[in-house]
Amino acid sequence: MKYVMLKRIAILFGIVLTIGLQGCFSFGTGLQSYTDSYAGYEFLYPTGWVEVDVSGAANVVFHDIIHETENVSVVTSPVPEGRTLADLGSPTDVGYKLSKSINALAEGDRDVTLVNAQKIDSGDKTYYILEYVADLPTGKRHNLASAIVRRGKLFTFNASTSENRWDKVEDLLKQSVGSFKVY
Repeated sequence: MKYVMLKRIAILFGIVLTIGLQGCFSFGTGLQSYTDSYAGYEFLYPTGWVEVDVSGAANVVFHDIIHETENVSVVTSPVPEGRTLADLGSPTDVGYKLSKSINALAEGDRDVTLVNAQKIDSGDKTYYILEYVADLPTGKRHNLASAIVRRGKLFTFNASTSENRWDKVEDLLKQSVGSFKVY
């Protein structure tokens, strides 16, 4: 009788532990959630990254604590009322324009190449997913971006890492960029 009771307690403990551990993990492997309900967006970012204050145009920035130049950020820019993402151009057109702004942020004439540009429809929303390789003075970087126009603003979610880390974090950053939603 004691043995049966101990067995039940052990099973119950195992179930409680399993449920508790599931709550500690995020939606995707190695990702946790961030929501800005005031600005109206959400995304997943790699577990262990921290939010940092960066003066400038970014609304929010998270970076890896070990590889500090590895980061994700959200930038919003006004667009004329009533304009859509398609009004700004095709994925390639918008990608090219954003590559010029990456170049301007790099403070000089750097080589920023648009590698891929695609349109993703999600319900009534259209996102452009863009991929860049930037040759900067600090080395080559790989950048991914998701862009959408909502409520008179262009929302751009950016993920960036050094080219030599790209193979290690590519899937994680792609999941992060794919998770960006504006409501």
